[in-house]
Amino acid sequence: MALSTTIKSIQDIMRKDVGVDGDAQRIGQLVWLLFLKIWNDREQELELIEDDFASPLVDVTWMEEGETRTAEDLRWSAWAADREGATGDRLLTFVNEILFPALKGMEVETPSAKEDLRMSRRRLVRGVFEDAYQYMKSGILLRQVVNKIEEDIDFNDATNRHLFGNIYEQLLKDLQSAGNAGEYYTPRAVTQFAVDMINPRLGESVLDPACGTGGFLSCAIEHIRQQDVKTPAQEAQLQASIQGVEKKPLPHLLCTTNMIVHGIDVPTGIRHDNTLARPLRDISMRDRVDVVLTNPPFGGMEEDGIEHNFPREFRTRETADLFLVLIVELLKPGGRAAVVLPDGTLFGEGVKTRLKERLLTECELHTIVRLPKGVFAPYTGIKTNVLFFEKGRPTTEVWYYEHPYPEGYKSYSKTKPMRIEEFEPEKAWWENRVENEFAWKVGIDEIRERNFNLDIANPNTVERGHGDPDELLALYEKERAAAAEVREQLKRALAEALERTG
Repeated sequence: MALSTTIKSIQDIMRKDVGVDGDAQRIGQLVWLLFLKIWNDREQELELIEDDFASPLVDVTWMEEGETRTAEDLRWSAWAADREGATGDRLLTFVNEILFPALKGMEVETPSAKEDLRMSRRRLVRGVFEDAYQYMKSGILLRQVVNKIEEDIDFNDATNRHLFGNIYEQLLKDLQSAGNAGEYYTPRAVTQFAVDMINPRLGESVLDPACGTGGFLSCAIEHIRQQDVKTPAQEAQLQASIQGVEKKPLPHLLCTTNMIVHGIDVPTGIRHDNTLARPLRDISMRDRVDVVLTNPPFGGMEEDGIEHNFPREFRTRETADLFLVLIVELLKPGGRAAVVLPDGTLFGEGVKTRLKERLLTECELHTIVRLPKGVFAPYTGIKTNVLFFEKGRPTTEVWYYEHPYPEGYKSYSKTKPMRIEEFEPEKAWWENRVENEFAWKVGIDEIRERNFNLDIANPNTVERGHGDPDELLALYEKERAAAAEVREQLKRALAEALERTG
């Protein structure tokens, strides 16, 4: 059965449960169950890899109402894997009174150096469950959900690992308000292209300051492994170099899970926090990184007071703008970034103008890949761009590449998603840049004359069809307004003439 079909059938079971109210709770319920299943699958691998492996979910101790309690075995394989195991009230009692209190409150003090790794794993699991909730009221339906996960999802299967991002995409589609908060799943084709062009290497620190489900980070991990990792020591170096920060509990849990799926044994580099909450002046050299890959939230507004963490000239509550200021600050000299941003950042004025001036002064913004509409459908129709820049020298010219739809496409859809193969022309052009139908360059002097408006149309466009409907409608409205103004002028002139004649 397809993974997406399994997720849908699990959600259908949850809809029968009176304790689960709405899509958000269904997703929250599903994600902690998936985490435990994936963690269990990963432990099966670790038992073969590590000579003295000890599960962090065995002999868990926690404090409850002033008393020390211990659960012998909380692993998925101990309570969930047997389809004929506990169900009904017995299963609910275990989950509500033992599993959740233990995972949320497990002791993580390190008793000895030998226990460091096990305790780090416990600390990770506790962090995941701090914001998790058990909503289901029917133990029978909970058993049905558990059995479905056990039967149809195996993350020791490489195919299922690759499809993890698709799980999040499907879950996100179920959240009707997701787009309103600026939360969009970045298509795999975009993350893969950005990573391939930035080319992170072993020994470089990689950060996504708004990591969501971890799409950019998982692509970076795969890229570095394929290029550079040959020994266990190099694998350990890679795992220590991956950093991510996510503000929202659910995507943070998903990102942590995604890192485990991609072989990051203890993803302690994934923090549940708001990157923007730290004053910019507190960032030191040790906080800076070699590579930033991100799609920061856009269209949303930050909470009151966050803007005061930034210099006065850059204060705004627009999330994407604040992230761009932060990214420039977080890069080491020579550091590289690929950032997905909306068109509004390119043509916006005020704070946006000052921000772009700083970006072009402190960094070489060498490439802007302009993506077509529909890349983030159905969450938003906003047109987006991928900005590639390097810190340490000013911009002298900006190359643009207008990514076209594939032949026969007028937009992207569920059945016609963006594919990584579409970026082959950009990749072929990248190292040997010439102007063509899709590529053009603009010098810094022209950009300054435009008051740092980077929304520059393709001068080499070959007209096709009848044009974009939204652009045509906007042009029509502009012309209609101009015609109405002319009519008003004529009416006034005619009235004045009649009045003089009278």
